[in-house]
Amino acid sequence: MTSLGHHVRELIALEGPITVERYMSLCLRHYYATRDPLGAGGDFTTAPEISQMFGELAGLWMLEVWNAMGRPAPVHLVELGPGRGTLMADLLRATRLLPDFGQAAQVHLVETSPVLRQRQQATLAPSGYPIQWHDRLEDVPEGPLLLIANEFFDALPMRQFVATDRGWCERLVGLEGEHLIFGLRAEAEPSLGKPLRIGDVLEWPALSIDIMRELSGRLARHTGAALVVDYGYWGPAFGDTLQALRRHAYVDPLEEPGEADLTTHVDFHRLAQAASDQGVRAHSPGTQGDFLRALGIEARASSLKARATPAQCTDIDAALSRLTERGDKGMGDLFKVLAVTHKDLEAVPGLPPLSSP
Repeated sequence: MTSLGHHVRELIALEGPITVERYMSLCLRHYYATRDPLGAGGDFTTAPEISQMFGELAGLWMLEVWNAMGRPAPVHLVELGPGRGTLMADLLRATRLLPDFGQAAQVHLVETSPVLRQRQQATLAPSGYPIQWHDRLEDVPEGPLLLIANEFFDALPMRQFVATDRGWCERLVGLEGEHLIFGLRAEAEPSLGKPLRIGDVLEWPALSIDIMRELSGRLARHTGAALVVDYGYWGPAFGDTLQALRRHAYVDPLEEPGEADLTTHVDFHRLAQAASDQGVRAHSPGTQGDFLRALGIEARASSLKARATPAQCTDIDAALSRLTERGDKGMGDLFKVLAVTHKDLEAVPGLPPLSSP
């Protein structure tokens, strides 16, 4: 049993069953504070780790949007959950095409893990940019903003409610002997009303909504844009999407608390609605495959292959396929892209404007 496992069991024995949201929060805080979870030796691999093309195209997207904003200086270039710093490093390399941007951009990373902060520092040292780290988005200085969040919202805690004949009852984590089990609160949540179908699962990402509101409020007060890339769906929808990944394989979320990556699918409709409520503009969401193709990933792959060895060409083709391919083998359809901008930015590269969330 892990040390966190002991703590969670003692907590439940003392206070009673805890919400899924609290369980996820405990597990994720421990998980990210104690390891680098990325890559072949970790638990999962993200798009920036698959290919430099992902970050480079994100950088070109930022340049186009900065131009459309009127080239404000300074501009805060922010990443939420920057992993090893790979995405930001590739993004900054692409933005060298416009030296004025390099003089205007101030780089901020929102990261709580001391382990990952060290990796980010090492990765980004060659860029020459001074890096500022923050625990929360609220700690980033106010001002014009360009932000990217890749596989960030999926790793935030959320609540789950299950439809019963009593109403929507919150899912809890409790104990059966020494084993962690899922259960339900006896009383229904009155604010959710009556469900239409018994057994449905409603996920409520309160923290994700709060962060999107904070972000959108900043965009409304100043100017700027945010790019959100994650796996998820356009709701409303019902279903249990909580999953745990360890060593690139799915495991029981309750099996070893704090030793696996816990995630849920992102409801992009809720994020877009939270943004619109703050008076900013939402664009799409489109699929990752369509977005990257619109930005020219196929041309970029051809350019890289022109200077590559045969083995490298094979790797580039494999990366292109994984980032854009539809179906179970690729990330092209499962991953969605949502842009949120100041209301005066009517168009952004690769994504159509959303008529209503």
